Amino acid sequence: MNNPLEILRALDKNLDHKISLVLFGKAAIALGFQHPPEGSDQTMDVDSILTNGLPDGISNDMAFWESLETTNQDLAPTGLYMTHLFEEEQVILSPDWLAKIVPIEIGLPNIRVLRPSALDLVLTKMMRGDPQDLEDIGFLIKADNITPEELEVAFKTARVPDENEILDLFQRAQPLVLKIAEKPAGRESRTTPDIRAKPKMDWDQSGPGSLG
Repeated sequence: MNNPLEILRALDKNLDHKISLVLFGKAAIALGFQHPPEGSDQTMDVDSILTNGLPDGISNDMAFWESLETTNQDLAPTGLYMTHLFEEEQVILSPDWLAKIVPIEIGLPNIRVLRPSALDLVLTKMMRGDPQDLEDIGFLIKADNITPEELEVAFKTARVPDENEILDLFQRAQPLVLKIAEKPAGRESRTTPDIRAKPKMDWDQSGPGSLG
């Protein structure tokens, strides 16, 4: 079973109007790419970015929030849920990220599903210090042929939430992410021995939020 798809189908059934939903986290990888990593469709939740930059966005849509509450109640017996919705200012993104969003075609009548570009998804994965995020970053770099040069530009121009912990994690992640992009093995296997050998203190600290 594709858990993110089941969550979105349940939400779609509870909606009585059309909305746009920007996914990130594991659900964006599971639904937004061909041949996603094994197990990515088993994430138990769907993460979304709230923005006022879309005409049918959900930030101020009270009917959406009521539908979401009903959906989470419906899904409770399965353990699936959708509760992690972040304002765009709470997520590391490029300044023009909305201009680069990508549609995800999954056939839902009421939900226009979107995701950030692969490069922006990499940025979102650099704010927690989770080793699994490095695995996902390796997949994203390979999927979109992201170069070290593109990453360096993105690092310099990224909008980073005004929180010292997030900024620190983002800065510490940069050389690790560049190493993944620079090594041919990283592009082929989504992990590298060098990354796995990094001391746990680099990535095992719990960061802000919970991005599946």
